[in-house]
Amino acid sequence: MDFTECYQDSVSTVSAAARQGLRKRLRRLIRLGRSVSHADNRGWTAIHEAAAAGRVGCLKDILSAAAKAGRFQAYVNSTNHEGESACYLAAKHGHLHALRLLLKAKANIDKQTNDLSCPLYAAVDDGHEDVVRFLVDKGASVNRPHTSCCWTCLHQAVFRSFVDIVRILVGSADLEAGDDYNITPLSLAAQYGRSECLDVLVKAGANVNSQACDLASPLFLASQEGHLACVESLLEYGANPNLTCSEDWPHLPIHAAAQFGHLEILKRLVAVTERMCDRGEGNVSPLYQAVHGHQVHCVELLLAEGFSPDAQDCSQIFCLQSPLYFALKHKSSWNPVGMLLAAGATLTKEEWRVAMTRSNLLQLVLEHRWLYPLRFPSDDPITDGRKMALRLNELHDMKVMGLELPEFAGIWMPPLLRAGLEPHLMLHDKILENVDSGVINFLLQFVNWSTISSSSKAILFQRQAGETWQPLPQFDFIPDLSHLCRLQLRAMVGPDLVLSSYVVKRLPVPPGLHSFLQFKDIQEDHT
Repeated sequence: MDFTECYQDSVSTVSAAARQGLRKRLRRLIRLGRSVSHADNRGWTAIHEAAAAGRVGCLKDILSAAAKAGRFQAYVNSTNHEGESACYLAAKHGHLHALRLLLKAKANIDKQTNDLSCPLYAAVDDGHEDVVRFLVDKGASVNRPHTSCCWTCLHQAVFRSFVDIVRILVGSADLEAGDDYNITPLSLAAQYGRSECLDVLVKAGANVNSQACDLASPLFLASQEGHLACVESLLEYGANPNLTCSEDWPHLPIHAAAQFGHLEILKRLVAVTERMCDRGEGNVSPLYQAVHGHQVHCVELLLAEGFSPDAQDCSQIFCLQSPLYFALKHKSSWNPVGMLLAAGATLTKEEWRVAMTRSNLLQLVLEHRWLYPLRFPSDDPITDGRKMALRLNELHDMKVMGLELPEFAGIWMPPLLRAGLEPHLMLHDKILENVDSGVINFLLQFVNWSTISSSSKAILFQRQAGETWQPLPQFDFIPDLSHLCRLQLRAMVGPDLVLSSYVVKRLPVPPGLHSFLQFKDIQEDHT
């Protein structure tokens, strides 16, 4: 290539004049025989410079010179190293008059660049409304896919939130054109919260229930991303809130809103979503997603709206038995645990298995559950109104798990006994044979150790002989009268109530005995 006519930056004198709009100088250089076809290091010639800068007068002179030089049509449609033609550059920079001139010169209106853009797509991307209208009127291809993700011009107009350009395009665009993931312009509007564009598309006839390759609908995408205005519009235009949006499980918009904590959207969807998703077999309660996303306020809302805290067993879908089990398994979900328990969630063996191996979770359970029904309800609002009693099956499952988890007895036994668990339930051979010495001593101080069964005594004697249990000194004697009295009082009043400060303070006994009656003198062995 001959660069004798070029500046140090490789731009020819003709191209430089065209870029700056120096028409007299350009004409003089052309008369001197300077070529309009010399390309710089970017592949730009004078026609590219004039088109990009919108120098219409210079562009006329360049086209005239090119016509005299021959190969006119090839020159008009020549491209730089990026595959950009003069028509593309004029459209990209919004130079309508230059574009008119080029199209009159038979420039290719749809010529694509190396990255699959074209004049119309470039004009859309930069928001040149007048250029877009002109190109559409001249027959530019509106529905051709562009870029690596196969967006059409309508996709790009929606993404850039150019509402007026969307209005121009919908007259001739394929409203259901999908990108490489089959996302339509309407779905894109919902995903990015382009509510005005969404309204234009729907009124033009776009399908509000279109689905992408993964079955995500516009309503699902808007709910997931938190675009309330789009959700409201879609529902108003007939979007189906009960359309399954996943091939893996019945994933609905309400699940997306719950998982990502979009509370106002969740409120809106609760009112229109079929409640079979709450407990129906093969479905998934949105409570699971709210717990998964650690969305405390969404859990609170769903429970207040009557969604079951037990929901359905999703073992086949998520390997999760219940929302409570899910919450217990996630350390950062302790707030949802309390809410689910307060709403009456059932504790099965699997929930007990998690709770009884982590003291903080077990304590949370005990804050929301009496171990037994209250025998003498009081007028204490904390005692009567905040907690409910364990169901018989829950109490049974807790006992079963205690026998299965003797190695964790140091975690679960002390708080359960202090909460009023009947200690004789734990005087089981499996417990006495396997738990640590300190845990056994703690347990025995909650009973009349002199009256335990002969089989239990035999196990303890055997462990003592094998030096795996070191009894406390008082176990060699019959319990004193004070201990027997508090055991009797505990049995009469109820183990739960006697541990309540409110209740014990109302007993006709000296205040100095309150702590003793609540077994607070018994210390755990942490050795």
